[in-house]
Amino acid sequence: MKNSQAGKYTLIMVSGCLWGTIGLFIKLLDNAGSSPAYTTFLRMGFAFLILAAAALIKEGAGSFRVSRRTLVTCMMMGVVSMSINNLCYTNAVSLLGMSLGAALLYMAPVFTAIESKVIFSENIGKHKIAAIALNVIGCTLAATGGDFSGVHVSAAGILFGVGAAFAYSTQNIFGRLATDDAPPFTVAAYNFMFAALFTLLAARPFSGVGDPLDPGILLYGFLFALIPTAVAYLLYFVGISGLTESSKVPVLCSLELVVAAILGAAVFSERISVGMAAGIGMIFVSIIVINRR
Repeated sequence: MKNSQAGKYTLIMVSGCLWGTIGLFIKLLDNAGSSPAYTTFLRMGFAFLILAAAALIKEGAGSFRVSRRTLVTCMMMGVVSMSINNLCYTNAVSLLGMSLGAALLYMAPVFTAIESKVIFSENIGKHKIAAIALNVIGCTLAATGGDFSGVHVSAAGILFGVGAAFAYSTQNIFGRLATDDAPPFTVAAYNFMFAALFTLLAARPFSGVGDPLDPGILLYGFLFALIPTAVAYLLYFVGISGLTESSKVPVLCSLELVVAAILGAAVFSERISVGMAAGIGMIFVSIIVINRR
């Protein structure tokens, strides 16, 4: 059992590392002429097609016959955990600035711990509380470098930031509930189907794009959907399937910020400040602490 859980934690950390490449693909698509809404739609739409094909090949058409509970859970995850999360975070950054917006988003592990305690009766010991506190501070520093000079105080912005953190935290809860009843391939496919539909209806993704069928945009969109989306979420869903401690998940996934910082420095010559380096160190420490028995 211990080795099985350790293997699941490893898959979750690998998925976090793949998510760390998201910024790279967003910049490539932005430079190619895509818009934020169209980039989101391509990611969700292509990911659905990839995962649906994988589910058909691996599990067969019968795998799409799921219970009403699983279907509703996948819909909630696609709409709340992905689409609404992105919408709230975009508004938070717009109203508060990047620094405070990111700081509020990385409160998500706190919400996940509370949800795990209430829904799954998970034991949240002192070492988990310490690890979550370290992780929240570390993620904030890794994302902002401790520079809050661009902060703009806005009640609406704070509500959007807290809303983004809460929406992001539900990913672990909905994902665990869904994968208890259906194969990970199927859960992932349904998740992105609902996310793509919501984005199509709510965000008008085709407006603001010169040529939606530009080969460069479509290629980057497909790779965006494949690497940090379809593959990453498949590993993530396999990892959280049957997991007994959901509160650990967002802490393990925070390796996303470490990879993003390294890629930013290596590919775009972005500077890693002392504050960011300290935050990255705290993220590693939090992962070590939360895995203590």
